[in-house]
Amino acid sequence: MRRINKVGVLGSGVMGTGIACHLANAGFSVVMLDMVSEGPDRNLIANTAIDKSLKASPAPLYSRKFKSRIATGNFEDDMGQLASCDWIIEVVKEDLTIKRSLFEKVEKVRKAGTLITSNTSGIPINMMAEGRSDDFRKHFCGTHFFNPPRYLALLEIIPGKDTDPEVISFFMNFGKEFLGKRTVLAKDTPAFIANRIGVFSMGKIFQLTRDLGLSIQAADKLTGVAIGRPKTGTFRLGDLVGLDTAMFVLNGIRQNNPNDILANQTEIPEFFRRLIENKWLGDKTGSGFYKKTGEKDAKGKPVILGYNLETFEYQPDPGQALESLNASKQVEDPEKRIRMLFDYKDAGGQLIRTSLAYTFLYAAQRIPEIADSLYSIDEAMQAGFAWDYGPFHYWDIVGLDKGLEAIHELGLTEPEWVKEMKSSGFTTFYKNENGQSYFYDRNTRGYQPVPGSIRNIRFGLMSEEQIIYKNDEVRLWNIGDDVLCLEFTSKMNAIGGGILQGVQDSIRIAEDGNWRGIVIGNNSKNFTVGANLMLIAMLAYEQEFDELNRAVNLFQQTTMRCRYSKIPVIAATQGYVFGGGCEMIMHCDATAIAAESYIGLVEVGVGLLPGGGGTKEFAVRTSDSFYDGDVQIPRLIERFKTIATASVATSAYEAYDYGYLNNKDEVVMYLPEAIFKAKQKVIALSENYVPPIERKDVYVLGRTGLGALYSAAHTLKLGNYASDHDILIAKKIAYVLCGGDLSSPQQVSEQYLLDIEREAFLSLCGEPKTLERISYMLEKGKPLRN
Repeated sequence: MRRINKVGVLGSGVMGTGIACHLANAGFSVVMLDMVSEGPDRNLIANTAIDKSLKASPAPLYSRKFKSRIATGNFEDDMGQLASCDWIIEVVKEDLTIKRSLFEKVEKVRKAGTLITSNTSGIPINMMAEGRSDDFRKHFCGTHFFNPPRYLALLEIIPGKDTDPEVISFFMNFGKEFLGKRTVLAKDTPAFIANRIGVFSMGKIFQLTRDLGLSIQAADKLTGVAIGRPKTGTFRLGDLVGLDTAMFVLNGIRQNNPNDILANQTEIPEFFRRLIENKWLGDKTGSGFYKKTGEKDAKGKPVILGYNLETFEYQPDPGQALESLNASKQVEDPEKRIRMLFDYKDAGGQLIRTSLAYTFLYAAQRIPEIADSLYSIDEAMQAGFAWDYGPFHYWDIVGLDKGLEAIHELGLTEPEWVKEMKSSGFTTFYKNENGQSYFYDRNTRGYQPVPGSIRNIRFGLMSEEQIIYKNDEVRLWNIGDDVLCLEFTSKMNAIGGGILQGVQDSIRIAEDGNWRGIVIGNNSKNFTVGANLMLIAMLAYEQEFDELNRAVNLFQQTTMRCRYSKIPVIAATQGYVFGGGCEMIMHCDATAIAAESYIGLVEVGVGLLPGGGGTKEFAVRTSDSFYDGDVQIPRLIERFKTIATASVATSAYEAYDYGYLNNKDEVVMYLPEAIFKAKQKVIALSENYVPPIERKDVYVLGRTGLGALYSAAHTLKLGNYASDHDILIAKKIAYVLCGGDLSSPQQVSEQYLLDIEREAFLSLCGEPKTLERISYMLEKGKPLRN
């Protein structure tokens, strides 16, 4: 069985450093080499790259302490270190001569059987392997990460003609299980899969935007969130990746694929050429399709100008009025919105219809040239370009016949395999049955299971018969093996009365029936943004304190129900796990937590403290961390600052450092399997499950701790990290953590702590500055410092 312990990364540029950091994230020992430097530090290039990465935002490391897993060196002194590596990945300049020269040096030191790969974005794998030994070529392939490697999920695996199939099979599994990537098998063709489709689509939208007389701002709004793509849209995406890079890939596709008629017929517009000539290359040069002026408008927002595609000059957003764009804002369901835009007759609708038609056709024509299956193309576009839907998903959304109609309107025709599919009576590229997804396979001329879909539990694929219970904010699903899963369905998964009641009812159903336990999880981008702030605001504004007290008490009793139920309750998270969501997972038996989870008790930002058991739980965990002879106060201050500063962990691993997670929780690298992993944990715990007993032994420090925490709060104020209202909130937090104004340290019960937590929460709801913060958050979507 092949195992990876140590990885050599050759090159410390943006991609090399990013890959090295992500390998460290995954727990591997890494040695990163680059050119030798003159002077006392011969590893200066690699060392500088690592130091720079620690200051980068977004951060490439899950935790700064993971830097210790990366050693640095240079190509002259340290090539010998590669002999102890199990995998060596090359990430140097996209130059065939340079890569071949480096591989020649690598072959002199690597041990037989060591995996060797290139992160090339387009140089043929077979050309790089020329002249190398049989063992080298057998263990050589392409492993193409997307930038930034931590955040973009795609990893394209590209075999060479001599690559051992076992090596490809290994990387397909390793990339998913250990690196958390959606691995896609590509062919050794120019630009591989994602860049081939994505850059063609980008170039076509550039051309159509000009032809239809649209502004770049309007085009970006239409080709962004409106159709399930990142808010950057198309032109802003060009600025992000670099217009010179986009031009390089576009020209490479045209030059290296003379038979690719659509790509070669796609005109490179004059406005694009001018930007390149002027070296206005996007974000890296300060100007591209967009230009930041450094000024601010009357509302305090940065003034950003857009490039006029006709005059070749920068100008403010003309605010182009489009019926299609306005109408799309009224449609919440993304698939309905896409269908509506596809049928709209104005310029905005024509942009969507025509660009999608070209994308349908281009993707269909590339099978089997760049990939053998349509799902590989869709996976690549979703994971590499962060599209919510791949080309064939989009085609299914608008309908096979409507997609064909749009293609025919362009005077073009679909490839033979699509004609055969239609004539055989198949009307969709995908179908869902019994919770599993199937794709149309042109080779077997029928549907085949999408690989890995069994472990990817998706509620959208399940039948209504699997719903055991539901209300307006939750659905309780039977996910097999006598395990239930509670899905939140409220807007942004905000926790309101429906979710709280749903949790209580679901646990009762599991306890009373023949169920092993419950998973709390969903397929949304975010687990939850926290409590329903609008509900709290309404009650606080009306000073309905009795109703508020009941609502907060329900929240507390619900989180405690997760802790003390008769069956295991496991959470599965991803994205935002804020406020009440964080409180909920802290009370579950365990959490299968996606590495890309952003976790925090953020209530201070709206003038409150965690009132759903979160402050109480920090008191419990602080108590459990004390030991005989412990000084105690430093640990208490550390926990206090986490809540008082609304600290948010930017990864699951960082959440351990903040105390949001502990050793019962498990980090899941491959996000689509988080619910499956949580289900397996339910099954394992259910065998001999004994519910915990409610705690009456929580050790709190009373006045001894209060004095220290009040002093710590004032230190924050003196350092200008906190306002007077922040200090008021901090003192309330301190009061709960210390068990109140107790004359001496002593043991108290969880219920006692919940009562004083609830009292503190309600008192803050009556503060005018808290109401200002709540109002500002609801209106602006960001915290107010007052």
